[in-house]
Amino acid sequence: MKLNPYFIRHNMDGMALLVPVTGADFHGIVQGNKSVDVILECLQNDTTEEEIVNVMCARFEGDRAVIAADVADVVSRLKEIGAIDE
Repeated sequence: MKLNPYFIRHNMDGMALLVPVTGADFHGIVQGNKSVDVILECLQNDTTEEEIVNVMCARFEGDRAVIAADVADVVSRLKEIGAIDE
C-alpha cells in the first residue's frame, strides 16, 4: 500500500497534515500528531502495516500490540477517504 498521489503530506511544527489536491474524491484536511506523521512518511513508499508498526516501535516507546492497533486504525481511516492505494 502507498499514499495516493492525490494527497500531499505536510509537516508543520510537529503536526501532520494531509491535503488532497485536484482529482481527489475527499475534500478537507487531515490533521494528526507526530505518530500520524511517521505513518504518512512510511506511506510515501510502498509498504505494509507490519513494516509501519516496525518503524513506529523503533521510534516510539510503547506496547507493540497498542502501536499495531493504532496503526491499523489510522490506515483504516486513510483508506476510508481514499488516501491509500493498495
